[in-house]
Amino acid sequence: MHRRLFPRALAVLVLVATAATAGAPTATAESPTPAQAQLDATIDAVLADSRLAAAQAGVVVVDTTTGQTLYNRNGDRRLVPASNTKLLTSTAAMELLGPGHRFITDVSSSGPRRAGLLSGNLYLRGGGDPTMLAMDYDELAAQVAADGVRVVTGNLVADDTRYDNTRLGPDWTWDDESYYYAAQVSALTVAPDTDYDAGTVIVHAAPAADPGTPPVITMTPPNSYLRIDNRAETVTDGDTTISFEREHGGNTIVVTGQIAVGETPENDWMTVWEPTGYAADIFRSALRRHGVRVLGRTVLGQATPADATPVARHDSMTLADLMVPFLKLSNNGHAEVLTKELGRVLSGSGTWSAGLTAISTYIGDNGMNTGTLRQRDGSGLSRRNMIPPAEFVSLLSAVRAEPWFDTWYAALPIAGNAERFVGGTLRSRMRGTAAANNVHAKTGSLTGASSLSGYVTDADGHLLAFSIVLNNYLTSSVKGLEDQIAIALASYTEKGTTAARLAVPTAPEVPRVPEGMECSWVKPIVC
Repeated sequence: MHRRLFPRALAVLVLVATAATAGAPTATAESPTPAQAQLDATIDAVLADSRLAAAQAGVVVVDTTTGQTLYNRNGDRRLVPASNTKLLTSTAAMELLGPGHRFITDVSSSGPRRAGLLSGNLYLRGGGDPTMLAMDYDELAAQVAADGVRVVTGNLVADDTRYDNTRLGPDWTWDDESYYYAAQVSALTVAPDTDYDAGTVIVHAAPAADPGTPPVITMTPPNSYLRIDNRAETVTDGDTTISFEREHGGNTIVVTGQIAVGETPENDWMTVWEPTGYAADIFRSALRRHGVRVLGRTVLGQATPADATPVARHDSMTLADLMVPFLKLSNNGHAEVLTKELGRVLSGSGTWSAGLTAISTYIGDNGMNTGTLRQRDGSGLSRRNMIPPAEFVSLLSAVRAEPWFDTWYAALPIAGNAERFVGGTLRSRMRGTAAANNVHAKTGSLTGASSLSGYVTDADGHLLAFSIVLNNYLTSSVKGLEDQIAIALASYTEKGTTAARLAVPTAPEVPRVPEGMECSWVKPIVC
């Protein structure tokens, strides 16, 4: 963005006039110090950017050391927070489930056994684990074989009854269904890799050896649950235009477009329709590899009998460890599983409504005024979530007293840190500034909605809690404006003030993130 140069006095007048048209920040109880006045002017100037013309902006900053509000513009305005909603879900899960909570996936049998023959059913019971990989199902199958089972005369029963069978959030848009960030939620599911996007499969398209023939399509993990409709073509040269789309209501993935001979394969993460069946397919194949034959069919959604005999078991990583992929990569599926798990553990009902009630109770006891907000899902994918920035800051301030705070704080994305599971969705933002390796914050992105809420240590060593929520803008991205505010907070000091601090800090612009996605830094999306 090109800026004209004004004399300093005129620049100050422009800042004041612009702030008045955008809505002046809420006054604090005491008169602001010169440093606070300069901070106000700096943030006002950022919010006066033309990219926010006629948009909605809420920004609140509190010094958690003193409890003093340093800045408040529209802090009580209900705004769409996108993935900042995960702050509510993650803190409630850490407190109510506990950092040591694990998800258990087990296998049981019913009926008599004799010489390797099980005259009954084999039950695969899901405990909600969003980190189950194909290798974990293989390990379960190996345990079944080691227990002496060779032939199962009955059915393979996939028990996903820990949660209800509502797979998609009520407000999610239909055209998101096939994309990894809107995966169906089940208590029994599969993740294709260690990003742990449960309920998805990675589809690979590699060019064939000869032009005019279809590209070679493979999947990770290999399975027989999804079908490929390959309409793409290998060409001699030209741009790669491969596209993947799962048809609504089924598991046919249509591949279209072209890819040139010798080009790098194209990959995409696609959701699965009914992930319980997907998990059962992966497990049945693993049993076959380990010499266990199931003669019956696969049955979905039946509960394991109370008197079934345990055969195999897999325990997930702890919730404390899960916080890293969950928050660093802004994993929507983890948020929704945790919401239903909260409902199951606290009220015996693995539903969104029960889980959201548990979250609401927790956040209400920890600083947030639940009468001023609405939470409709665990991840923030719903556009009916409405949360004022001041309520985020209240929660951020309150959870500092929790015994698990340090673990949770470390799991938040860290600005400018290139390590993927350290910097997460902030790894390429604010590099080379006072905010780098300083800001710990949750990002949020939907079309026309962007947010950044978390913590920054200022130049005086005080930990500031802040929330920036921007809505209803038409430009492709406002991430750079969030970064400018965070950089200004990282540089803030009461020990010395200079006129130079009126200058708006610069930050590299961050390109637009597609609807519903956070930058995961490995998936083929624009970040």
